[in-house]
Amino acid sequence: MHTHMKLATPCLWRMALALTLIVQAGLMGTAHAQSAELRGAWGPLKHVHAGVLDVAYAEMGPADGTVVILLHGWPYDIHSYERVAPALAAKGYRVLVPYARGFGDTHFLSASTKRNAEPAALAMDVVEFMDALHIRRAVLGGFDWGARSADIVAALWPERVKALVSVSGYLISTREAGKAPLSPKAEYQWWYQFYFATERGHKGYEKNHREFARLIWQLASPKWNFDEATFERSAAAFDNPDHVAITIHNYRWRLSLASGEARYALLEERLSQLPRITVPTIAMESDANGAPHPAPEAYAKQFIGKYQFRLIGNGVGHNLPQEAPQAFIQAIVDADHF
Repeated sequence: MHTHMKLATPCLWRMALALTLIVQAGLMGTAHAQSAELRGAWGPLKHVHAGVLDVAYAEMGPADGTVVILLHGWPYDIHSYERVAPALAAKGYRVLVPYARGFGDTHFLSASTKRNAEPAALAMDVVEFMDALHIRRAVLGGFDWGARSADIVAALWPERVKALVSVSGYLISTREAGKAPLSPKAEYQWWYQFYFATERGHKGYEKNHREFARLIWQLASPKWNFDEATFERSAAAFDNPDHVAITIHNYRWRLSLASGEARYALLEERLSQLPRITVPTIAMESDANGAPHPAPEAYAKQFIGKYQFRLIGNGVGHNLPQEAPQAFIQAIVDADHF
């Protein structure tokens, strides 16, 4: 405190102190507001019954805006879009970010429903989510499992997709292709898939799913210095009672070690033909993606509509929307205006 303040009257001193506290409170309020923004403050999640699920989802933006549905991957959650969603909402989009089956507060409506995570089931969840909310068409964006679901919806129900943003491009595959051995280096990247194929892996993931997710984050995004708070916000979504069953089934199904359901058989048969995608698409890849992913030149021919590929640099890893939100936001806007 400056010397002249010592000569101030008690009244003036109290006024100065009050003013200081008000300013500090204002600064603290700003800091808390910024912190809330960084946490991706969704507000209360909404719920809708869609197909076999009670889907929990975040919604932002005007009700009459062009709909954008953002789909997360494994082991991630809706916080991958904590910066993307509010920015798109501010641009006038109606943004919906649902928790996938087995994540967050999304739950099966019946205890007897098979905890199935075959690709067609996850993609059908998106279509039934749109149906439940009376959404005819939407821009779809996704990465990892979410990109695969978005790709499938775009391939099988193109009339429902206005545009597509898919990290790692075309992720539709077949179980037949999954039977073919890869190079040792490529097989090494899939270590967790083989771990999940065993009962030891099932029990291990059930016991250590948070530690497992943290390791996957580190391996998939080796240059992403996420903090503990960022991880814990997403890790809470893995405490869903069906999360382990959904994870294990997804990876075992790929290796033909788990069966699907008859209701999805025709869809899976169509997907086995590797259908091409006709909707306007921007495919994205990051320069430090440590997760298994196809080479862009290997899938470019699968997109036969308006198409663009974008490589995002500066050490961005697998969780591209959260690590490079501005690039993902721009891709959504650009794809919408193709």
